Amino acid sequence: MNDNRLLIRALRGPLTLIVVGGLFAIDHAGIYRFGQTWPVLVILIGCLTLLERSGNQTAGGAQ
Repeated sequence: MNDNRLLIRALRGPLTLIVVGGLFAIDHAGIYRFGQTWPVLVILIGCLTLLERSGNQTAGGAQ
């Protein structure tokens, strides 16, 4: 397994929790409702998945 892939996998949970907390804080402040901001979570998870897969391809290509 590639070190970058491990790093991305290790950061996935904490980054998701930080973003969820930030979205709830925005909701509590009355700036935007959570129902308007939840797509940010989908984008974050998608970006992390893409990074993880790109790290996997570079590791596979080097072998």
